[in-house]
Amino acid sequence: MGATESVGNTVQIAVENVGGIDETTVSFSPGVTILTGRNATNRTSLLQGLMAGLGSEDVSIKGDADEAYVELTVGDETYTRTLRRQNGGVYADGDPYLDDPELADLFVFLLESNEARRAVELTTDLQEIIMRPVDTEAIEAEIERLTSERDEVERQLENLSSMRAQLPSLEQRRQELETEIEEKEAELADLKEEIDETDQEVSATRDQKAELEDALEEFRDTRSELEDARYNIETERESITALESEVEELEGELSDLPETPMGEVDEVEAQLDTLRSRREALDATVNDLQKVIQFNEEMLEGTSSDVVSALRDEGNGGVTDQLVEDQVVCWTCGSEVESESIEETLDRLRELRSDKLQERRDLQSEMDDLKTEKATFEEQQRQRGQLEDRLDRARSELTRRRDRLEELTDERSRLETRIEDLEEEVETLQDETQSELLDLHREANQVEFELGQLQTDLEEVTGDIERVEAELDRKDDLEERRDEISDEVADLRTRIDRIEREAVEQFNEHMETVLEILGYENLDRIWIERKQREVSKGRGTAEESVFDLHVVRSTDDGTTYEDSIDHLSESEREVTGLVFALAGYLTHDVYETCPFLLLDSIEAIDSNRIARLVDYVSDYAEYVVVALLPEDAQALDDDYHRVTEI
Repeated sequence: MGATESVGNTVQIAVENVGGIDETTVSFSPGVTILTGRNATNRTSLLQGLMAGLGSEDVSIKGDADEAYVELTVGDETYTRTLRRQNGGVYADGDPYLDDPELADLFVFLLESNEARRAVELTTDLQEIIMRPVDTEAIEAEIERLTSERDEVERQLENLSSMRAQLPSLEQRRQELETEIEEKEAELADLKEEIDETDQEVSATRDQKAELEDALEEFRDTRSELEDARYNIETERESITALESEVEELEGELSDLPETPMGEVDEVEAQLDTLRSRREALDATVNDLQKVIQFNEEMLEGTSSDVVSALRDEGNGGVTDQLVEDQVVCWTCGSEVESESIEETLDRLRELRSDKLQERRDLQSEMDDLKTEKATFEEQQRQRGQLEDRLDRARSELTRRRDRLEELTDERSRLETRIEDLEEEVETLQDETQSELLDLHREANQVEFELGQLQTDLEEVTGDIERVEAELDRKDDLEERRDEISDEVADLRTRIDRIEREAVEQFNEHMETVLEILGYENLDRIWIERKQREVSKGRGTAEESVFDLHVVRSTDDGTTYEDSIDHLSESEREVTGLVFALAGYLTHDVYETCPFLLLDSIEAIDSNRIARLVDYVSDYAEYVVVALLPEDAQALDDDYHRVTEI
């Protein structure tokens, strides 16, 4: 079942064994719903339950359970999901709200681990993230199909050019055959007249004459069969010679083609799986480091009010002041330490995080190389398979032709023996005059056979001329189709280019709007630049789009300069990732298919900015569900529905 109209509908979500939730039921109406509470109060778990009901599988089952259950009711419609642990993963079945949750996973479920939010920090391919909802693969497949069709049309046009060159020689051959036929017909007429004259001189009885005529008739027929057999033998030999050349050529092509055992493709795929696992582990490490660094930065700046309050409650009355002096109270053990010492530790953590990010980039580069190598291996296997199929067919045809040649050779021997027997039979039936008549019949038979061969050759040449002329009549249609295909391919390639360009423009517009709403003084602009780069593809190269993210900052004196993502603070990276994800939500009009928007882990933004951001996105999403700390929730409109117990 897909998304249905839900304007004004109340939503109820019942969750069992998701995240840290044993069992709960929560209801909310259209508009903004705030899940407010301290950490570890199951706010994220409830959001995961809502994600499961909508269709996501990026959901965790409670640690002490093997199965979780979610029931989502929107108005009069109810959607259920059951999640189970299996083979080290989580598998879901049931009837979710969305048929395909891919778009929502990217741009609706904006929790801390959201792929679009993390893409900015982890320098993931932004082009792939932005264009994933667009079915460019179908366009590429159509381009490939049209290109193959155009190649076939080009091949046919080349054949037509070759045929046109053969036409003059075919016309000349037809004229020669017509002249030879006229001469043979005149020669045959003379022989028949001479046979009639000689036949009248024969004084044999009527019975003897009839027997002789029967023998002569069989002699002529057998002679004709023999010539047919000889002609067919010559034709088969020519075909065998051509097939032997084709087999030799195909064997040469096969020997020149690099051998790519299936095991190599499997080995490359296994290496890719290993590298993917390493990349996931690195992502987890980078995320953990990010949290540690951000927490310690907030503590040094004295902005983490929860911890500061806890330290004050322990009796450290001057802790708040000490957090910004040379001596600070360690928020882990409670002892006083030098600020410089903590800064040094933070620098080492930042350096470690930078090293891990570089390691991930190197890992991604290695994966890209392996993907190219795999594609090359698969192309070689495809070519080898085609050559082997053609070689098998050629060898089978060669065997059949050789068997046929052997049969024809045996038939020729049989006919030659039969003709010798008929000659002896005829000779016993005639006297000297009849012997002369036999010679005339033999000569006439030979002329008739030669005439038949000439007429057959004339029919074949005439047929070839007619076929060539008919094929040449297709030339204009083929050229027109070739031009049509070229225009279609150009249009499709332009379409992909236009789609990418428009997507980048919309992303940049929405990121500018969201950033303006947030109003950071030294973060002037975040924008994406679309560039082309040359990459290996099969045996050649091709161009592909690359989307580079740029950050423009300003100093206190108003000077603007471009900065890199690596130089942003942890909170600024969080903001940049969230801005990017929200731009995707708006660019792809996700609210038209999924009326929900889930926000979590946005503490890097101060409460007033959170309030402005929530007000803005509530104009698009019918249901905005955001998890906030109590102090951040205070800045939001009092009319917003609040859930404090989960």
